[in-house]
Amino acid sequence: MIERTLVLIKPDGVRRGLIGKIIMRFEDAGLKIVGMKMVWIDKDFAKKHYSEHVGKDFYSMLEEFITSGPVVAMVIEGVEAVEVVRKIVGPTEPKTAPPGTIRGDFAHHSARHADKHKKAVQNLIHASGTREEAEKEIALWFNPEEIHSYKTVHELHTF
Repeated sequence: MIERTLVLIKPDGVRRGLIGKIIMRFEDAGLKIVGMKMVWIDKDFAKKHYSEHVGKDFYSMLEEFITSGPVVAMVIEGVEAVEVVRKIVGPTEPKTAPPGTIRGDFAHHSARHADKHKKAVQNLIHASGTREEAEKEIALWFNPEEIHSYKTVHELHTF
């Protein structure tokens, strides 16, 4: 099943110059970027994106982090893209992410460290957790005209 999912390279990934390396991971896996833009979101938009966390103790740290710099937002398409992207990204807490995942290779923060310093976990990237979440998040971040349909060279030669 061909799916679309939302991926955000968070401000720490942008600041560290990891945009290209992160994009390469998805393209190397055969996934296709069908929408991409750089956005510096404000607090109101952060509340929409993290709506399920508004009011929780850690929300203010999430909001401060996601609004601290530009974010690269992407719509990624592929076979069972939601699950495949989550596997490539690795677990939310970088400390537990295995080598070979984006978080495992490029981050090392822990929830305990973040809590001690009253900051959000610096985990580089967000990826939708379910198909339903992906649909909701893509609609929030992208207008339909910002999402493109095209065939990759592999699709042109395979089908």
